[in-house]
Amino acid sequence: MPDGRGGGGTGLPPSLEVAWGLRERPAKGPRPGLSLGRIVDAAIGVAAAEGIGAVSMGRVAKELGVSTMSLYRYVSARDELYVLMQDAAYGPPPPAPGDVTGWRARLEWWAHAQRAVFHRNLWLLRIPISSPPASPHALSWMERGLAALDGTGLDESRRISVIMLVGGYVRNEATLMADLTAAVAARGETPAEVMRRYERTVGALIGPDPATGTDPTPATGPGAEPGPAPAPDRYPALRHLLASGALGEPDDSPDAEFEFGLRCVLDGVEALLSRNG
Repeated sequence: MPDGRGGGGTGLPPSLEVAWGLRERPAKGPRPGLSLGRIVDAAIGVAAAEGIGAVSMGRVAKELGVSTMSLYRYVSARDELYVLMQDAAYGPPPPAPGDVTGWRARLEWWAHAQRAVFHRNLWLLRIPISSPPASPHALSWMERGLAALDGTGLDESRRISVIMLVGGYVRNEATLMADLTAAVAARGETPAEVMRRYERTVGALIGPDPATGTDPTPATGPGAEPGPAPAPDRYPALRHLLASGALGEPDDSPDAEFEFGLRCVLDGVEALLSRNG
């Protein structure tokens, strides 16, 4: 994203310097009412309705009823528009409730707040990460994450590593759940029906326990040949999973897997803090 084009020494494109208030907004052209904010809002509308792949300068211009060239007075490229869309969709981090105290509770709140943003704007998950955050709201979220670790004794390099770990987990989980939800909806089945069918498929693929397929008649008498040895079981862990019933009957709560994973991640951070004394 930074490309050295900014005039204020930031290295940011002009449109992002406008977002930061470091550069005057372009004077209105012959088309009344066209502004950077309207362009970003229109692009978000297209992404929400048709997916991020539908967003182009031409498509947004058509939505606004203006020429494509008129957009370039405000934003110079689609990738630049993506950054502005992300910043608008994120918005500023909401204030944490008064009872959210301690580094762990603060990071949990931060993770949940980010996840809520993704769930409201699933198209965000389809924008490739091409550079570190540098837009106003993105840096506000980073500030809040770093500040959550106040009092832990972690140095700055470890703090940024921790919030990258937690933020990466949130994004990955949101992407996975969005993909699975879309796939389930496309089949016209409930999640429980999909998982029960998957359980049957796995059972059919790994077959019966090889130990039950050995010759039941023992070899007897002088010179008798021993029966065939049981075939090795290639999928013992999967067989145990199927026997437990956990695969076909997942937790009904859509947040259960997220909560479990987040606890594991934060347990790891807690272990890091313990090692550091």
